[in-house]
Amino acid sequence: MQKKTKKHVLGYTLIIFILFLIFGSTAYGMSRYRGVKKAIDSTYHDSGVKKQRNGADQLKNKRPISILLMGTDTGALGRNDRGRTDSMMVITLQPNKHKTTITSVPRDTAVNIPGYGRPSKINAAYSMGQAKMAITAVQKLLNIPIDFYILINMGGMEKVIDEVGGVEVTPTLDFEYEGYSFNKDQKTLVDGKKALAYTRMRHDDPDVDYGRQARQRAVLTALVLKSTSIATLLNQDFVDSLSGQTQTDMTFEDFKNITQKYHLARKEINQTHLQGESTEIDNQSMEVVDQSELQRVTDLIRDNLGLDPAPTGTIEYR
Repeated sequence: MQKKTKKHVLGYTLIIFILFLIFGSTAYGMSRYRGVKKAIDSTYHDSGVKKQRNGADQLKNKRPISILLMGTDTGALGRNDRGRTDSMMVITLQPNKHKTTITSVPRDTAVNIPGYGRPSKINAAYSMGQAKMAITAVQKLLNIPIDFYILINMGGMEKVIDEVGGVEVTPTLDFEYEGYSFNKDQKTLVDGKKALAYTRMRHDDPDVDYGRQARQRAVLTALVLKSTSIATLLNQDFVDSLSGQTQTDMTFEDFKNITQKYHLARKEINQTHLQGESTEIDNQSMEVVDQSELQRVTDLIRDNLGLDPAPTGTIEYR
């Protein structure tokens, strides 16, 4: 079931954060503006995918767009990085309906990645062919167009969090991980290392990967709230540390179009996820999603993008 949420939104927080940088730069002078533009330009990396439609034209004409947000958990986001994606979310922005939707695709979703030849978890697509393969896998799985992608490195967020003096989180359960203790309902200030420990724990969470993704969203939401001050926006070290941990095929002009035409899309934020069932395949535990669930998510995303109904894709894991 789809549900509304005003917080714990991983995908949109990154977009909002970049918009804050753009808003801040225009308010505090051309020098700041150029610094932010340079930082965003440095994150550009073409996916190599032949797009189903022109995303830049969608933005210019204020039409709904889709963004595949991926989170990795590596020490550094190099352009040759081959790590797996810990989080995958399809974000749709609907400027005229003032609505944003976020659909999580569990990392363990079973798929047949094009050209791989045997069942695999969808989070392996990025390690096999980087953004191009990950986008292709999601488009094939759900029969939807992906207009843009954003990759964020959670492992490298340690420095970003430290630059703002840490962030506050409120754990929803008691647990210990990597030498750190977390207490349920106790608001806690965490530095970069402790924040990563908080987002990495998975197996002791009753919601397993779904719980871990919620903690990732909480940390990034807290980071956005902490980093909107003038002092932070004017801190070039902070801006550079953030840009060093993101990669996207959105240009600065694309972000400017979002700023000018899509700001009302955050009035309503809805979230859902692709629900699978744990199954052992080739000695691996994977999440198998049945066809009716795939169709539900396909219908939802295509409707959000203003597209005609169409049959869903297929997992093809056997």
